[in-house]
Formats: sequence, C-alpha cells, structure tokens
Amino acid sequence: MKLNELKPAPGATRKRKRVGRGNGSGKGGTAGRGHKGQKSRSGSSIPAWFEGGQMPLVRRVPKRGPRRIAHKRLNYDVINIKTLNIFEDELEVNPELLREAGIVKRKNALIKILGDGQLDKRLKVRAHRFSKSAIEKIEANGGTAEVI
Repeated sequence: MKLNELKPAPGATRKRKRVGRGNGSGKGGTAGRGHKGQKSRSGSSIPAWFEGGQMPLVRRVPKRGPRRIAHKRLNYDVINIKTLNIFEDELEVNPELLREAGIVKRKNALIKILGDGQLDKRLKVRAHRFSKSAIEKIEANGGTAEVI
C-alpha cells in the first residue's frame, strides 16, 4: 500500500451536484429550487423562527411574572464581620483598605457588610451598605458604621 494509491471505500463518496447546467443535466432551468418565492432567490436565508411575517409566537403569548432589568441591579461585594478581625484596633476600614488587603477584588466595587461571625476589634467601618446585625455588632464593640 502506498500513499498515492489510497482511495475511499466504494460507495463512500458521491459526485458534486452541478445545478443550472442545462435541462439535459436534470437540474437545469430552476436548478432544483422550484418556481418563484423567497427560497428560490439567490442569497436567501430565513431564520428558523421566522413565521412569514405573521406575529411571532413569542410576541403573541402573554407575558407573566416579574421581569427584572439586570442592568439596573446593583451588585455588592459581600463581606462578613468576622473578616474584619484581620485589621488592627482603632483603624478606619474603607473600600480602599479592603482592596489593598485583597478582600475585595473588583476596582470600583460596591461593598456590603453582613453580620456573620464575631467582631473582636473596635473599628470605624465605611461601606456602601450594612445589614442591621452588622451595625449592631460594630457598635457593640464601640466602633462606628458609616454609610458612604
């Protein structure tokens, strides 16, 4: 066996369909596209969901339930109270400090402090949002929770 002698198995390949080469070829005239209509034209491609100009199904069916607008939703980076124990006592914790410490990854992230865990330090915490339990735990240690 030589590379130049390799052939596909018998019946594995077919000849290319040559359309529009005269009536004697069997695919002359309309080239197998039928007569007239959108699909007979060159360059025609109709999306699978197109219903011929009829009002599409997705627009005919009634819409139910809440439809949130995702681009208006504010996404907060959530930090628990127990995470703030890494900072020294009497320190002002702000978004820049949290970013430097590697707790917050995103550059202009909105930060929300949640009350999970215990806080052992007296801190002045500045963030965009606080949960009620987080405020209680910060103030119980003599610190302050300030909304930016």
